[in-house]
Amino acid sequence: MAGLQVTLSQQAPIPLDVELSCRPGEVLALVGPSGSGKSTVLRAIAGILRPASGLVLVDGETWLDTRTGIDKASHRRSAGMVFQSYALFPHMTALENLVAAMGHRPARDRPARARELMALMHLAGLEHRYPAELSGGQQQRVAVARALARDPRVLLLDEPFSAVDRNTRQRLYREIAQLRTVLKMPVVLVTHDLDEARMLANRMTVLHHGRTLQTGTTEEIMERPHSPEVARLVDVRNIFGGRVMRHDKTAGVTTISWAGLTLEASFRPDISPGSEISWAIPDGHIVLHRRERPARGSHENPVPGRVENVLAIGHVAHILLRPDHDPTWPVHFSVPTHVARRNRLSEGVAAQVSLLTPGIHLMTAPWVAPESHE
Repeated sequence: MAGLQVTLSQQAPIPLDVELSCRPGEVLALVGPSGSGKSTVLRAIAGILRPASGLVLVDGETWLDTRTGIDKASHRRSAGMVFQSYALFPHMTALENLVAAMGHRPARDRPARARELMALMHLAGLEHRYPAELSGGQQQRVAVARALARDPRVLLLDEPFSAVDRNTRQRLYREIAQLRTVLKMPVVLVTHDLDEARMLANRMTVLHHGRTLQTGTTEEIMERPHSPEVARLVDVRNIFGGRVMRHDKTAGVTTISWAGLTLEASFRPDISPGSEISWAIPDGHIVLHRRERPARGSHENPVPGRVENVLAIGHVAHILLRPDHDPTWPVHFSVPTHVARRNRLSEGVAAQVSLLTPGIHLMTAPWVAPESHE
């Protein structure tokens, strides 16, 4: 099979139970909190770390198979790796840093190829500068170009943008997104930034405590998480408990009870009536009712309550609403700041939202409170 396939397992020193794949030309983001095993997975792919049990295949070639004793040395794995710290040779110019990574090419071909990669990374004219003479963004571009200089079959990016400022990071995002269209290799990106994953990755894998929890597109994971644990890890704030009441195949809905309030969700006949469940709804499926004139759809799962907090950040206002039926279950949503202002939303004001039926995602795991569900 073309692309990268990885299976890793061990109990210690770092627990791993990981399974992932990445196709040629695809960017797979590994997301999860600090200590979830993201960088450990990259090191295992690159051959820097050997797991107790594992398999790493690239385009059908075995780089690691602990069952048969195959374990290619890291320098024979043809993996390009970019670190957060750049790791450039300070005594070499940018061009020399790239040439140093081309031991597999004839010496006469190396300078020309290095210049091609410098141009590809928007570094033309900086070939003879030393790392200390380059900005953070330029150093990171050199680091990416040096990784590509190895003609890798897999590109591994370990939080490569976290050390640069926000504006530089946004420019690098655009450049990497453009670069993705010309790369024909699997790219695995480790990041703690969900916005970064959304912008750069075709798919993402959620890791926690060294364990793969879910892989899918960003939309799939954000809107249809497998469990409350996944939902919390990808910052879905509206996660609640409930009970399935009945199914209506004709209407295509499943009715649930949420602390005594009846809601209609997307049809889930696989969950038996009476089952205790968890459910989640992303911010984008919560609609604020206009106070003077109810909007269309205002009868769809209406939830009246009182505003506890309005936090305006730029053009977006983040609202916390305490439902009248049970104020212990806060609903979080956002609207453009001008909408919040027009509806005179402020602390203590009565307001009502609709929870759109297609956005209510049911999960078979019963709801378990985190340390605080506020």
